Amino acid sequence: MQFVKTKIQGVFEIHLDAHSDARGGFGRAYCEHEFQKAGIPNFKPVQANLSWNTEEYTLRGLHYQNPPHAEEKLVRVVHGRAYDVVLDLRKDSSTYLEWVAIELDWQKRNAVFIPVGCAHGFLTLVPNTELLYVMGSFFQPGYDQGVRWDDPRFGISWPHVPTVVSDRDAQYRNYEPASK
Repeated sequence: MQFVKTKIQGVFEIHLDAHSDARGGFGRAYCEHEFQKAGIPNFKPVQANLSWNTEEYTLRGLHYQNPPHAEEKLVRVVHGRAYDVVLDLRKDSSTYLEWVAIELDWQKRNAVFIPVGCAHGFLTLVPNTELLYVMGSFFQPGYDQGVRWDDPRFGISWPHVPTVVSDRDAQYRNYEPASK
């Protein structure tokens, strides 16, 4: 596995070391030892979620879980392509309120690792895009939160205006940091 650092500490684009032959290919999608060597020592998957999206330019996000149930996750497109965005909401981070985008593509078989304290969202780039989320924590209702995908404070550069957005995601307010 190849871990490519991004400008946000703890966020990695991950590529498979693929092995191909006449049958097709094979690659390790997760390995605890490889994650530890890359500086991600505590990621222990406990849940996997699948998001399927029928329409091109469907937006989901930007979502996160509040402590004590904050989540870290490994996200991969298993069919289609998506513009995946990670937003740093960790107040003690040198990249607080900065974002990074990675195009996830089932043909590239790349993934993104998202640490605790970051919000996540994506925009599908083709119809029938499916994403697999491998979670390091169980989902806990009542701790889930979100921020607006188009909040001017973040200045996220989306490649297209979303055409499908859930009512919930459309109604998130602009980000207001909680007081300490």
